[in-house]
Amino acid sequence: MKNIWRFTFILLLLLCSCKGREGPLQLQIWHQMQPTDREVLERAVENWEVHHPDAEVTVLYKETEELRTSYQTAALAGLGPELVFGPSDQVGPLAIMGFIQPMEEFFSDAEQAEFDTACLVTFRGHLYQVADRIGNHLTLIYNKKLLPEPPKNSDELIALGAELTKDFDGNGRIDQWALVWNYTEPFFFIPFLGGFGGWVMDDDEKEPTLNTPEAVAAFEFVKFLRDSVRMIPPESDYNSADVLFKEGRAAMLINGPWSWGGYADAGIDFGLTRIPKIVQTGLWPSPMMSPLGYSINSNAKGKRLELAIDLLKHLLSVDVELEYVKASTIIPSKLAAREDSIFTSNPLMEGAVAQLEVSKLMPIVPELRAIWDAMRPSYQLVLSGTIAPEEAARRMQKDALRKIREMNE
Repeated sequence: MKNIWRFTFILLLLLCSCKGREGPLQLQIWHQMQPTDREVLERAVENWEVHHPDAEVTVLYKETEELRTSYQTAALAGLGPELVFGPSDQVGPLAIMGFIQPMEEFFSDAEQAEFDTACLVTFRGHLYQVADRIGNHLTLIYNKKLLPEPPKNSDELIALGAELTKDFDGNGRIDQWALVWNYTEPFFFIPFLGGFGGWVMDDDEKEPTLNTPEAVAAFEFVKFLRDSVRMIPPESDYNSADVLFKEGRAAMLINGPWSWGGYADAGIDFGLTRIPKIVQTGLWPSPMMSPLGYSINSNAKGKRLELAIDLLKHLLSVDVELEYVKASTIIPSKLAAREDSIFTSNPLMEGAVAQLEVSKLMPIVPELRAIWDAMRPSYQLVLSGTIAPEEAARRMQKDALRKIREMNE
């Protein structure tokens, strides 16, 4: 009996001693970074946790579309991560739904001045995302072994078509292509739309601008490269183009910064440069570019919000951004990081920045999703020869207007 009372007394003492104690505050970051960047993020978080024993951070990777839908569901229920990382085009929809909160009061004017202004993503007058990098843009990637000097304009590109597209064994099948890319997807078509003077939306980002002579000319140019010059495969998707370049069976590729590490791992000696200028217009192809960065969950309040802001500023520090530069050749958002020798001495950066200079910011309005959905079927019907480019342009515009109207009903 005495033992029972002794045990009960000890248990009560333990309970009393624990009363009022709380464990570390749990924070979360959801992101869609590639593997090399994930490692940098996780190390940066661990370093922050050393100085913040009152917090524990869970870093969770999700595919882009899964991230978008899962975050919306969680935020609607009053939950979700404190920080969500992704491209700037998610800002508009999330802000409209009230799932991310304005951030301007968390960053002083002096702090904001440290960033490339394009990396401070505003929507309807409020700062909703602060990026740690900018780009996410397509460039021309060339295999230096097959092509020591890349073409500067579309005439040079076309001339290289016959020279670099080869059937080595004479069996009627092409063994090496001059150029490969995922040209069947609208996002990968956009550079040429810009190169012929067109774009997806008007300057106010209110209306689609797809039914234009510029769009028709861009459709015709891609078909010309494939059907007349025959310098690109008759069918192509992202994976097939990626494999051909990694295997050294393509002299040139159009792809983005998420892919560069894979080509280095494959042993390809490659360079980056602008997609060749369009001779007919005198314009450089203009891929879409976007910042990628962090937004704060509208459900984050009090101490949780305070810690999330502190963590965010750590992740946006020059030191952390330079770790990403070393890992995956990003273009950092902090101006001081771009002046560091780690960035300036990277041989790929000159070409990446050159293409960035003639790229255009991706619209962050929700209507862009309707435009993508409207472009895809008609563009692919053009490539299949089912409809003419002029008809495709008309259909895209009509479908985009309808889908935007349906979104806003």
